[in-house]
Amino acid sequence: MSEIKDKSIQTFLDELASKSATPGGGSVAALLGAQSAALTSMVCNLTIGKPKYAEVETQMLDLLQKSEALREKLTGLIKADVDVFNRLMAAYSLPKETDEEKAARTEAIQTVLKAATEVPLDCARACAEAIELSRGAAEKGYSGVISDAGAAVMAGYGGLKSAALNVYINTGSLKDRQFAEAKLRELETILQDIDVAVENIYQLVKTKL
Repeated sequence: MSEIKDKSIQTFLDELASKSATPGGGSVAALLGAQSAALTSMVCNLTIGKPKYAEVETQMLDLLQKSEALREKLTGLIKADVDVFNRLMAAYSLPKETDEEKAARTEAIQTVLKAATEVPLDCARACAEAIELSRGAAEKGYSGVISDAGAAVMAGYGGLKSAALNVYINTGSLKDRQFAEAKLRELETILQDIDVAVENIYQLVKTKL
């Protein structure tokens, strides 16, 4: 079966709308983050080489390198979300007739739930980075495409908030509360002040339109 990233937009949306549980919100979160990084890359590419922006060219080249690396990472997380969800569904499908089977099933579910917490948390981290990279595009990018820097910050924000929901739902089912609380603390650190940061970048873009 081909990866989501290799499918047409129409095929992806059809699968997203279907009764199948994957792809779902986790994949969309990663895709939003990847789109955010791609938009920042576009602003960079359309700024680099313009004489009027020669003084920021080095910074734009550095930003482009970072946004492209981030886009690749987030694209990979689209598949990672599907894979870990499928593993979780397989664990829930394990037999539970005997006490031994029940214990093995519970252990398998709990093990995969930890991985299913790590994937969206990784996505949240990456989306937060995408938001910060969009700031550079908004501050120094070519004015003709500055609205795309605004679209980048909003896509990253949507991805981050969506990823956070998946962290919340999976930690809620974890029996290892020490692990769960540690991951939730990390998430809250990522989310701290992000609403203000996003609004500031959005308003910065508006002032340049």
